[in-house]
Amino acid sequence: MKNKMITSRDIDFAKWYTDIVKQAHLAAYSNVKGCVILEPNGYAIWENIQTILDQKFKDLGHQNVYMPVFIPESALAKEAEHVEGFAPEVAWVTHGGNNKLEERLCVRPTSETLFCDHYAKIVKSYRDLPKLYNQWCNIVRWEKETRPFLRSREFLWQEGHTIHETAEEAEKETHTMLNVYRDLYENYLAIPVVTGQKTDSEKFAGAEYTLTCEALMYNGVSLQSCTSHYFGQKFAIPFDIKFTNRRNELEYVYQTSWGLSTRSIGGIIMVHADDNGLVLPPKVAPTQIVIVPIGQDQAVLDKANEIFEILKINFRTKIDLTDKTPGFKFAEHEMNGIPFRIEIGPKDLEKNRFILARRDNYNKKEISFDTNLIDLFNNEILIMHQAMFNRAKQRMDKFTYDCVELSEVEDIMNQQPGFINAMWCGDEACEKGFKEIKGLKARCIPFDQKQLSDKCIVCGKDAKHHVIWGIQY
Repeated sequence: MKNKMITSRDIDFAKWYTDIVKQAHLAAYSNVKGCVILEPNGYAIWENIQTILDQKFKDLGHQNVYMPVFIPESALAKEAEHVEGFAPEVAWVTHGGNNKLEERLCVRPTSETLFCDHYAKIVKSYRDLPKLYNQWCNIVRWEKETRPFLRSREFLWQEGHTIHETAEEAEKETHTMLNVYRDLYENYLAIPVVTGQKTDSEKFAGAEYTLTCEALMYNGVSLQSCTSHYFGQKFAIPFDIKFTNRRNELEYVYQTSWGLSTRSIGGIIMVHADDNGLVLPPKVAPTQIVIVPIGQDQAVLDKANEIFEILKINFRTKIDLTDKTPGFKFAEHEMNGIPFRIEIGPKDLEKNRFILARRDNYNKKEISFDTNLIDLFNNEILIMHQAMFNRAKQRMDKFTYDCVELSEVEDIMNQQPGFINAMWCGDEACEKGFKEIKGLKARCIPFDQKQLSDKCIVCGKDAKHHVIWGIQY
């Protein structure tokens, strides 16, 4: 039965999304427009993502640091393309108390300039390289249109900033970190992604090139899920980050930057949730298993607590001992997206079993009390994760279209949007021509190139690239 507190996603997807965020207590609106409060349910998902990524970063040799939140205007202005790209979104501090500052301070929209200033001071020799730094922090970007998790004026993210002795090392880092993100999305969040390189008009301001993971949401709109940038020496030169190389010559470092934000939570919602609430991937769910004793029979409560004591060591488990009705509890836990629910009542004790309900498909099955519960749930987590991934992949494949004529694209976008595979000549004018169709943008030039035709779909000239296009959040 559909939850009456949630608008159907097939009727009004935007309202459905907002309903999920509010009803599942992921985030609440603050009294500052465009800024949200991350509630415990939402922040706990971010903590789990952070824990997974942080360990992956450290396994690759990265160290966490923390940079100031303020950037002097003169520092931001050193890389012209960079400052031009971020200028419309920058929030400025002009006063300290009652005194006007001699120089405006930018509230960081990203931290390249801060890292560059620091690296210029601490790097002298090739022996100091590489520097593999990451920071977990908040970012401020003065977005015009905001939506919780997807676009807000303040959000949480991680940003890696590394410098290297050679271009080859830096480019390897850029690709390695993109693969770390892809692993997170596909093997933890159960979200399939396509990977590739951004076009020049869509790359990060100041980068030589930008790599991206792109995911398709339930409604056919794409989400830029993370990015990894190769800077080459474009920041090193204006910030004078030099080192003495192995030939005893001064040389500029080669640099990368890469990041993933709380936008990933928005992706989880829009790929997996349904009309009854969240459906959380079991590997990142704050609570993986909830135990619901039915009734107040002491023997039932004792058995529920016995199972809780076994499971809590290996899984994020809770037991619901509130005095709410079983039906209310079930609906609440479904709303919150808890992957597995154990139901135990007096009849279950008589039959030496409990009922296991799975959130993603609503299936229920009987499990004997004699079952090895650790093995059971280790297996169930893998099964549910794969099922969620497969459903999302099937939907992405269903709404990915190969097109060779613009008229095909227009017909598709007027019916069911999705990813469009089409050939492109490389001319920015043709790229802009695509935007006239429902605001389509180049999502990426995928690593897995197709030869759909020899001609650009817009102008008919010789094609250079197969590009994935889509409407974006």
